[in-house]
Amino acid sequence: MKIIVSEEIETVCPKFVGACVEANVQNSSYCQELWDEINALGEKYRDTLTTESLKEMSGIAATRKVYRACGKDPSRYRPASEALIRRMLQGKQLYQRDTLVDLVNLASIAFGYSIGGFDADKFEGDRLTLGVGKAGEPYEGIGRGNINIEGLPVYRDSLGGVGTPTSDNERTKMMSDTSHLVVLINGYDGNEQQVRANAEYIQSLLKKYCKSDGGSYFIYK
Repeated sequence: MKIIVSEEIETVCPKFVGACVEANVQNSSYCQELWDEINALGEKYRDTLTTESLKEMSGIAATRKVYRACGKDPSRYRPASEALIRRMLQGKQLYQRDTLVDLVNLASIAFGYSIGGFDADKFEGDRLTLGVGKAGEPYEGIGRGNINIEGLPVYRDSLGGVGTPTSDNERTKMMSDTSHLVVLINGYDGNEQQVRANAEYIQSLLKKYCKSDGGSYFIYK
């Protein structure tokens, strides 16, 4: 899989750095040990963050800044990492989907980066391009129906949009039978060390909970 960062993104975020994790995996409907980790992190955040201070986390602050630069209101279309942590701080239970979805959510919460998890076998073509959503561009968010992605950073394959920091697309979503996983980490803060750490954290989670060898990852800018 080749990933191209468009000039549109380079203009609004010249220091962007991303990571692509690719692995063979085995999904499951639920993993208690994984949820123990999620709940422990939620307790830590409730002791250390508020719904306002979480916006200062580096990955979240940078993503919000890029939203504004692209013309999107980050308080109306929250980055997924912010929305997940905010839900924890409000004392609400995170939605439980399946192990792959829950694992990607944990990885996003732990580092504050917006992360997309995809069934790689559903991509069309051999490359993804990170650009900015256009007016009227069709996009079906997972569990959200058609959403307006104008002004949102968006990954596109040869058919169209597959992922934004707010919501990934129904067409390429992970399912119970997903065995070929691609995870994209969006470091709009330009912190390559943290982006690498996030990728390696995902690999460790895949080894523990998805009967995987962790696969491999590469950095793209």
